[in-house]
Amino acid sequence: MTTDILLTGAGGQVAWEIEQRATGAGLSVRALSRTELDISDSKAVHSTVAAVAPRVVINAAAYTAVDKAEGDKGRAFDVNRDGAGHLAAVCAAREITLVHLSTDYVFDGESKHPYVEDDFTAPLGVYGESKLAGEAAVRAFLDRHIILRTAWVYGVHGNNFVKTMLRLGRERDVLRVVDDQRGSPTFAGDIADALLLIARRVISEALPEEAYGTFHYTGGGAVTWHGFAEQVFDLAAQNIGRRPKVEAITTAEYPTPAKRPANSVLDCGKIGRTYGIMQRPWEESLKEMLAKTLG
Repeated sequence: MTTDILLTGAGGQVAWEIEQRATGAGLSVRALSRTELDISDSKAVHSTVAAVAPRVVINAAAYTAVDKAEGDKGRAFDVNRDGAGHLAAVCAAREITLVHLSTDYVFDGESKHPYVEDDFTAPLGVYGESKLAGEAAVRAFLDRHIILRTAWVYGVHGNNFVKTMLRLGRERDVLRVVDDQRGSPTFAGDIADALLLIARRVISEALPEEAYGTFHYTGGGAVTWHGFAEQVFDLAAQNIGRRPKVEAITTAEYPTPAKRPANSVLDCGKIGRTYGIMQRPWEESLKEMLAKTLG
């Protein structure tokens, strides 16, 4: 039986949602966790792809510990650059399309406008550098690739900002949240739907050249982390039985090992024009996530 999709990074927020939704999208998925496939191991990547023989590979595996990466550069690059390169190389040899997840962290956040795909990249830290290097590796090895940059991901499964806010909101009366970084909260389920739609198109159609390359996809609209937290509690207060006060602070008041982009808003017009994938308002997706999480 032919496998439509080989999915790396099983157990992560996006990969988990892909597994939940694949059958409904009419696609078969072989999902492998890091313990089942370490993409930094070239031999393992080549033998696994040969054995599974998928029509599409979706790489959702990544080293995502942004602050830890500052002191763990070798491992971050092993996974995010070399791992992506290993997948791209074997996909090129076997004429398989690779769909690769990337990040807003490839930009420095200094722009006053939403970033388009070909804007100048200038990562602020090791995580962003390693992800940008991964993009370069994919492009170098494989013409038929799709790189999907996203941002501010949260979901039902795994650890994320929304779940952290819910936990702290139950424990504390006052929370202090950064209000000078702006981005677009993106529900992992929405990313999964976008990736599955792209995979289905790749499998079922002879796509034009412009269907390959780099695309942006996030939730629709933009907000600061503080505004995001306020919305979480506006929607969840009744379920958690309390409404903490959320104080706005500056990035300088909440120092972290890795510097974050001040502007993480991505222009997602290209994916809409090319694939018909439209952004869902982030507030709407948050409601869905909270309904599933809080019951």
